[in-house]
Amino acid sequence: MTVETIAVGQEDHPRQGRAAGFRDNVSGYTICATTPEHSPDLWHRYLAGAQQAYRHFGNEQALEYDAVADGSSTALFFAATDTTGTVVGGLRVQGPYTWASEVDSLTPWAGRPGAADLSLMMARRIPRGVVESRAVWVARDADRRNDLTAAISRCIAHAPRLLGARYSFATVASFTTERHRASGGVVAQAIPPVPYPDERYRTVPIWWDTRTYHVFADKLQYLMMRGELRAMGLAEPRSSRSLRPLRRGGEECRSHGR
Repeated sequence: MTVETIAVGQEDHPRQGRAAGFRDNVSGYTICATTPEHSPDLWHRYLAGAQQAYRHFGNEQALEYDAVADGSSTALFFAATDTTGTVVGGLRVQGPYTWASEVDSLTPWAGRPGAADLSLMMARRIPRGVVESRAVWVARDADRRNDLTAAISRCIAHAPRLLGARYSFATVASFTTERHRASGGVVAQAIPPVPYPDERYRTVPIWWDTRTYHVFADKLQYLMMRGELRAMGLAEPRSSRSLRPLRRGGEECRSHGR
C-alpha cells in the first residue's frame, strides 16, 4: 500500500480554502478534497457525474441537483480522477450543522419508527461537530471499482477532520454497510431502515467518530486512512488498536450508535 502526497502542508487544506488530496495506488486514482468556490470546474464535473449515476438508477430526485448546483450548501467535496482527469466518483459534504432541523436526510424517517431516536442522536452529537456526506457515487465502468469504492468510503471518514468536526454522518443503502464498516463506520442499528429513495432500497443511518473509528475499521483500511490523513496535512492522534472490543453479534455497534 502506497499513498502519494499531493498536498503541500498542514495549512493547505479546504478549511483554508485550498485543495488537498492524495493518490491511492491501490485503486490508481487521485482524490482531491476541495470546495466548489475554490475548484468550480471540478465541482461541476463531479456533479455531472453524480447526476448521470443517479439517473441511471432512477433516483435522480435524491441528488437534489437544482438545490445544490450553486455549491452554497456544500462545505467540501471529494472528487476522484483518473490519469486523464476524468472524474470517476466522489461525494459532497454539508455542515458542520448547528441544529438537527438542518439535516434534511432525517426526513425519510418522519412519521416512522426511529424518527425521534435518530433526531435525538443527531442533536446530542451536534455540539461536538457533525458533518454529513451526500451524493456519493462511483462510475459503473471505473477500473478497480471495488478499490475506488473503498477509497470513497474512507473519504467520508476524513471529512470531519478536514472541517474541524468530530462526527461524520451518512444515510446509505443497507447493502453498502460492509464497505463502510471497513472504514470505521458504525450503523445505528436501533434505527429501523426506511424505503428511500424508493421501495427498492433499505436506507440506514451510519456514523463515523474521529476519536474511535480506528476501533472498528479493518486493519488495512485503517493503515491507508492514516497515510491519507498525513498526505492531506492532518496527523491522526495516537491510538491503540488493542482496544478493539470483541464482536458479539454486533453488540458494540448497537451501543455506539445511540
